[in-house]
Amino acid sequence: MAHHAHAIAPDIPAATTSSARNGMSVRVIWSVVALIVVVTWLVGRSGLYKPGSDFGYYLGLAGALAMLALLLYPLRKHVRWLHALGAMRQWFRLHMFLGIAGPTLILLHSTYHLGSVNATVAFYSMLIVAGSGIVGRFIYGKIHHGLYGRQATLRELQTRLGLREGEMRSRLYFAPAVEERLRVFEQRALAPGAGLLSEAWRFFTLAPRARLLAFICRRGVDRALTRRAEKRRWPPAKLKARRQNAKAMIRDYLHAVIDTAQFNTYARLFSWWHVLHVPLVYLLVVSAVVHVIAVHMY
Repeated sequence: MAHHAHAIAPDIPAATTSSARNGMSVRVIWSVVALIVVVTWLVGRSGLYKPGSDFGYYLGLAGALAMLALLLYPLRKHVRWLHALGAMRQWFRLHMFLGIAGPTLILLHSTYHLGSVNATVAFYSMLIVAGSGIVGRFIYGKIHHGLYGRQATLRELQTRLGLREGEMRSRLYFAPAVEERLRVFEQRALAPGAGLLSEAWRFFTLAPRARLLAFICRRGVDRALTRRAEKRRWPPAKLKARRQNAKAMIRDYLHAVIDTAQFNTYARLFSWWHVLHVPLVYLLVVSAVVHVIAVHMY
């Protein structure tokens, strides 16, 4: 039965990996950030209000409270009685929302005009924490399924392509050069590193090499499927569909290899990020409190 299934090699089902979805979410986040910056800049420069006006004051107060509420997420981890108030993933979503809503309100409050030293310190502390949060979200997306989840995804795609050991025939048997290139790329990507410099080089060059390989493999698949289409007289629609499916599977397979190979590096980066991010949040809270006190005193 397995051999028969692989005999219909060109009919490859498409797949979507968590890496592709995570890449999309990162693009969405950066798009939202860009939109926030543009909108808040235009509103701030419109002259509709000033930071010291009632409206500007309440915008700043709301933003400060949102930023203060960011501390609820680390408290949820360590205060036992808070464990009954919802799952961590819900708290994390709230933390992410506040991490966007708070800076947005502060940007609207400031109108991009910085006066006092304490206002400047609070403003740039906020930007650093917000930027750190975006970076952390990107790294988190790379590791939240865990190493076993990455390996499971890779094994699933290996099985669907027929590239696992013991398979009678792969789904890319009609393009043996493509099949071999994928095997070699996976072996080299997942091989143990020879040292720190070697691992760093592989980490930073893996994605560009995968993009180049994907381009080469797409061309190889195109040529192989075109020959089969001419020989078997496929209609254009059938050839187009099988090209798209084969290319999607190759793309997802390469994403899975990269995710698995880079997991340990991202896990270390996330632990370092966490050590840095938490003190930055406390610094932001302190600077914001000092700024609020200074505003009311003077």
